[in-house]
Amino acid sequence: MDDYFIRILRLTSYIKQHLIRYVEGFLFGDCERLSHDPQISLSRYDEGSIGSKSKFAHGDCSMGQHSVDITIVHEDLSLNEGSKTGVVRRARILICQGLMLPLHGLRLGLRLASACVRYSCLYVRSIQKKVSGFLCRVRRTLQGSSKEIGWLQRTEGLPPVVDGTSRFMEVLHDIRSGKHRLPDSLVYLLIPGLFSNHSPLYFVNTKRFFSKMGLTSHIAKIHSESSVEKNAWELKQYIEELFWGSGKKVLLLGHSKGGVDAAAALSMYWSDLKDKVAGLALVQSPYGGSPIAADILREGQIADKEARRIMEFIICKLIKGDMTALEDLTYEKRKDFITKHVLPAEEVPLISFHTEAGIAPGVLATMSLIAHAELPGIPFPNFLKDHEIGSCQGAQKVPIVMPLAAAMAVSALHLRLRYAEPSDGLVTRRDAEVPGSIVVRPDRKLHHAWMVSSPMTKDEVEADASEMCEALLTMLVEIGKMKEESKRREQKQWSKSSEGSLA
Repeated sequence: MDDYFIRILRLTSYIKQHLIRYVEGFLFGDCERLSHDPQISLSRYDEGSIGSKSKFAHGDCSMGQHSVDITIVHEDLSLNEGSKTGVVRRARILICQGLMLPLHGLRLGLRLASACVRYSCLYVRSIQKKVSGFLCRVRRTLQGSSKEIGWLQRTEGLPPVVDGTSRFMEVLHDIRSGKHRLPDSLVYLLIPGLFSNHSPLYFVNTKRFFSKMGLTSHIAKIHSESSVEKNAWELKQYIEELFWGSGKKVLLLGHSKGGVDAAAALSMYWSDLKDKVAGLALVQSPYGGSPIAADILREGQIADKEARRIMEFIICKLIKGDMTALEDLTYEKRKDFITKHVLPAEEVPLISFHTEAGIAPGVLATMSLIAHAELPGIPFPNFLKDHEIGSCQGAQKVPIVMPLAAAMAVSALHLRLRYAEPSDGLVTRRDAEVPGSIVVRPDRKLHHAWMVSSPMTKDEVEADASEMCEALLTMLVEIGKMKEESKRREQKQWSKSSEGSLA
């Protein structure tokens, strides 16, 4: 047992001696470098190592014994030198030993101070970076789409537009007077816009209006919440199916995103559709982009991630659509698409129709637009009489209250106050004008959903949506005839010039 105790004492003594040597070397190392005398440092370390070996060999573990050994070593050093030079060197060592402790403390303090300053600068820099990023987000949020609205008019090289509002009003007046001039030699395809799959009244009255006149009309059965390129491919196939099935050219009228999808189909597949399409009317279509879509999905603004999550939940989860349907209406996506795919405005008749929503207090106060939705037959109990419920087996028409007019008025007021831009509530007037098209700018206050909604009462003074669609298509037929005549004239002139050159 004593043997184990002695071994433990020796081990602790060994550890203590090495710790003391480490502390001495740490404190006196700078002193020895200042003395610039390698013999002193070597002798001190040699004596220290000899003393440590002797103490470890004798098993000495007392702090007093170690200090006595150091004193003996220093005394031997002074006796061995025995000269004036040794005394000077010893005095220098003692002075350095006395000064190194405060110098070491000062150096440690300077290191701590520099570390504090360095980390403080890093912390301040990180705060400055966060503040700068926040201010950038605020600036981007406040700026919004102010620099992007109307970019089509500012782009050089695009064909100009021609105002056809006066001719449109003349054609509309003739239609209301009973003069219908739409030929039955064409197939009329109505292309709905975004979220049309959830509206049972989209273009329904217009299709019935055309059917009563004996015209062949169809509503494109596309997933309006899909991307522009996907809908363009589906419309291309739809147009070819109608053309080969009837042998007639197809006249297109697209509302909102439907006009963008139709224009994309002509831009991407014009070589396949140029002999099958007679013209295109874009009604309140965000051809250049929509500030509403851009403001919601713009990256780098305040709460951009939260806004995107909300829209993804609404479009992808609730509506079962594609998020790219809304992304394709932003200014960035529209610029990229129009640059890559050029619309053949010189070859196909084009009309751009856009309106401005009313923002009067009376419109904001209504908060409703009454419409009629046709629901499937609902079985009722047998004890109810037929005259109490109407026809039990047939479809039922029920009024639906939709605050479309007020909602569009609020949105139009927002765009007016923020960007000073007139709009129909979703699309600004400048973004709805397609380069190279005939532009129709009616003064009547109409919101974005008016062209496809079905009001309960018909206004005898003003034209309804079906009559306006007929007027737009009639103008397209006229423009198509004018283009064909101009082509014939050019061909005749070319043939005459070629004959004259041959003669």
